[in-house]
Amino acid sequence: MSLSNSRKSIPRLPSVTLSESDGVRYLHLDTPWVQGAMRVRKPDDIELAYVQRMMAWMLLRPAEALDAGHAVQLGLGAGAITKFCLRKLRWRCTAVELNPEVIRVCRQWFRLPADGERLRVIEADAAAYVADPAHQGVADALCVDLYDHEAASPVLDDEDFYRACYGLLAPGGVMSVNLFGRDASFERSLSRIATAFAGETLWSLRPTREGNTIVLACRGVPPPSRAELVERAENIETRWGLPARKWPRMMKLVDPA
Repeated sequence: MSLSNSRKSIPRLPSVTLSESDGVRYLHLDTPWVQGAMRVRKPDDIELAYVQRMMAWMLLRPAEALDAGHAVQLGLGAGAITKFCLRKLRWRCTAVELNPEVIRVCRQWFRLPADGERLRVIEADAAAYVADPAHQGVADALCVDLYDHEAASPVLDDEDFYRACYGLLAPGGVMSVNLFGRDASFERSLSRIATAFAGETLWSLRPTREGNTIVLACRGVPPPSRAELVERAENIETRWGLPARKWPRMMKLVDPA
């Protein structure tokens, strides 16, 4: 899970440490918790299962809508989502991260490229970024992974924040959020997302073995049929190598009631 950006002033941002095992490099923030990972020989692939599932937003867009777009990542982690969207999807990408050391380490040790025509990495508070009127409607995909360094709970998790995330999405856009599905806070977080995305379609995926549950929240996206999801999953796995064929079996519509 990636470092969160907090509304409140933070007296000391956690320091970044690295570990490596079996060809995989891990990012940590003052604790043994894994905050991001990269397979050294495949730096643009997504290594962690829950981060792969955060890309399930791709299932909710037609194949032709994956050819171009703007992906926004809140909480950089090891930069896996941003690198994948930049280099494999060839999308324009923006990443927002509060901790400058995380940005520095991602560039030095996790192959995150320098800013350029299609990439901006912004050292900023995610809450301020999504609330800025200048950013309304800019994101076709919004990936939110905002846990603190102890991975206890998301620190940006109220209705105002999720409402601002809704405003950040362009019509047809999808937000993916990482939540702990086995934590008591999951239902509370899900209720807040449903309130902020009132009248829109929400999906959840089956939890990973570690308990991470990905929630997908849409802006103006009618639910595809099961056959459409399967067809799109085949295309995603064939073109980009993500384990997408199993995602439709993991997904269920969320009843906002």
